[in-house]
This record gives sequence, C-alpha cells and structure tokens, in this order.
Amino acid sequence: MEQQPNGRQGRPVYVVDGSRTPFLKARGKPGPFTAADLAVACANPLLARQPFSPAEFDEVILGCVMPSANEANIARVVALRLGCGDRVPAWTVQRNCASGMQALDAAACAIASGRYGLVLAGGVEAMSHAPILFSAAMVNWLSAWNGARTPGARLKVLSRLRPAHLRPVIGLLRGLTDPVVGLSMGQTAEILAYRFAIGRDAMDRYALRSHLRQERARRDGLLGEIEVIYDRHGGYYDRDDGVRADSTLEKLAGLGPVFDKPYGAVTAGNSAQVTDGAAWLILASEEAVSRHRLPVLGRIIDSQWAGLDPAQMGLGPVYAMAPLLRRHGLGSADIDYWEINEAFAAQVLACLAAWQDAGFCRDELGGESPFDPIDEERLNVDGGAVSIGHPVGASGARIVLHLLHVLGRNDARRGIASLCIGGGQGGAMLIERTGGQHA
Repeated sequence: MEQQPNGRQGRPVYVVDGSRTPFLKARGKPGPFTAADLAVACANPLLARQPFSPAEFDEVILGCVMPSANEANIARVVALRLGCGDRVPAWTVQRNCASGMQALDAAACAIASGRYGLVLAGGVEAMSHAPILFSAAMVNWLSAWNGARTPGARLKVLSRLRPAHLRPVIGLLRGLTDPVVGLSMGQTAEILAYRFAIGRDAMDRYALRSHLRQERARRDGLLGEIEVIYDRHGGYYDRDDGVRADSTLEKLAGLGPVFDKPYGAVTAGNSAQVTDGAAWLILASEEAVSRHRLPVLGRIIDSQWAGLDPAQMGLGPVYAMAPLLRRHGLGSADIDYWEINEAFAAQVLACLAAWQDAGFCRDELGGESPFDPIDEERLNVDGGAVSIGHPVGASGARIVLHLLHVLGRNDARRGIASLCIGGGQGGAMLIERTGGQHA
C-alpha cells in the first residue's frame, strides 16, 4: 500500500458531498419522522444531485443506536428505499454517541484498503421514538397469563397483578445510563465539573454562546448542509428547532439541576437536547472522484478511538485527540478549526481544562508536557449540540460534515472532530480540506 503523506496506510479517502436534516427537538411524544424516514429524507436530495446512480455505491454504512423493531439493520432498509438496489450491501454500526463517526471510519478504511471506491456513510437517530418498555415483572406476568388455560388459572394469575407491574420502563433513560457504573450521562458531567472546578456560571455562559453562535450561523446562511424535509401531512422542516435565540444568562440561571439535585450545576439548559436527526456523507477513492468528475470537500486523513473510565466518559475527546495529534506530529496551533460535540457544557469545558493540565497530560495521556490551549474562537464556531441537540447516532457524522464546511468557507486546511462516547470511550477524526475538482 502507498503511504499517504501524514495519513493512514492506503489510498486517499475523499469526502465529495454530504447533507443533514434539521435537528428536531423531542417534545414528549414521537416526532414526525422515524429513523428510517429521516435517513431517507436526508439522502434523497443528496443523491439526486450526484452524477452517478445510487446503485453505483459499493456499500452503505449507517450509524444508529436505537432503531425500531421495524428497522432491523436500518442501513439495509434505507439503502433499498433509496434505490441502491439489491446488490449494494448495507450494514448498521453502533458505538453509542459516535456511531455516525464510526460509520465514516469504516467507510474510509474500506476505501483506503482498495476494497471499495464509493461509499454512502452517516448516522441517524429518532430519539423521540425510543421505546416504552414493560418491566421484567410485567413480562413474567404476561407470560403466566398467556400460559393459563382455564378460567380458574386465569383468575389466579389475575390476582397476582399489581399496580407496580404497570409502571413503564423508559427506554431512553435506560439507554443514557451506564449499566456498569450505574451513572447517567448527566451524572458523569457533574463528576467532571467537580474534578475541574467548573462552576454553574461558566456552564451557562458556554450554553448561551452555543445558542447565539448557532442562531448567527443560521441567520448568515452558514448551514448549507441542511436539507428541507417534508412529513406526510404537508408540513416542512427547514431549520434546527431547538435553538433558543432569546436565551439569556438570567433565563439559564433560573433552571434547576437535573442530575444531582439539589446541589448540582448541570441543567437542561446547559446540556444537549434530546433530538431527532440524520446526516450523510459520500466518501470516494481518487479513481471514483476522477471517473465521475466529483467536487471534493476534503480528505479523511486519520482517526483514533480511545477507552477511559465510564464515570468520566466526557473526557473521551482528550484521550482520542492526543494520540491522533502526536501520531502526525501536530500541536494545537496546527489545527485550524475544532468540533467537539457538546454533550454537556461542563464536558466540553472539562476537555479544554484537561488538554492544558500538565498533571493530567502526564498521568493520563503519557505526555511530557500539556498541549497548548485550544482557541475557543476556533472551537464549535457555529454552536453545537447544546443548541441543536445530539441525536446520538447522527452527531458524529454531522460534526465532520460541518467541519468540512467551516474549513471551506474560511479557506482553512486542517480540522479535528471529536466526541465523548457513553460507556467510557472517545473518538476523533483528522480531516483536511482540498477543495474544488480533483481529477
């Protein structure tokens, strides 16, 4: 295999196009789109503008954490609905919050190895459609009821039914709680806030900045990757609907803690919203780019995955970004723009603190010295998940796609996109802008 300059082994991997849906805030009931509907609505306009047919993809890879019972191997369901045809294989990946980035990494590896030349990859989540489940006690009761064959037997089983059996199990809450350490994702953010002495005011200021930056980007037309999507009733959705342009520090300060009552500092206002959304990118080899005369947004240079204590999972970006930079001989100043997914304001601020903490970098990252600070004017320049939400399967693909657009509009070269991952992991992807036609 040829060695790319400062890159992974194998052939270059190009991103030629991409799109995402508006991110739609969950409002206590199932939203207007299932996960498969979102993925199809996102991809249709993207594929319609390509000079090749959907059947010419070599593979479709989609990240999704909670597909419904009707969406087993949701990638295949979506690929068939998109007209990719019977012969294009498709598979679904799940790495919690980084599922969309994992899909991109898998596609990039397949192209770099020479196996494929053209792959559709991304992520989707319809968090508002997360299931309401029966408890184990209720399932056992239903099993006994189904097995009762006589009126007497049924009366006996009926006498054992208790109101507690009817208490629902909220699938989303279970999914956002680590089963090993028994902590919700919000509780892990509280741990980081305590560890790095991050106060409530700093969290709220960060959250406010996220909303204002996102609203400014929308107003200035800087979110061109968003596709308008339409529901079955004639409604349309053209913007992220969780952004609070009228947010103020006073309003944020009035919200109570959610995960550590009454003393915590992590609130609904400085946390990512529960949201539905999808994002896709088209990845191509150099030969495919030339054959179809495709424009190029940039290259995926390398990626890194890391593990850490699940109780401090929010530091995952630091654990993933550090070896990625060191492998390429880069420092903070060599990265033009950064996207660190905003699961919680406290979590991003903790990453920034750990990044330049000498003791942390020595003891946790094995470095001789801390990294230079990340310039916050080049971090999440158009806001992030605190303002638009974090549909867990989609966010990893969204931040890579948006980072490519940020590099392009600023005539910048290099960026890193990174996420923390529930369960104690981190992921990071190094990308470079090439721009224009690549022949």
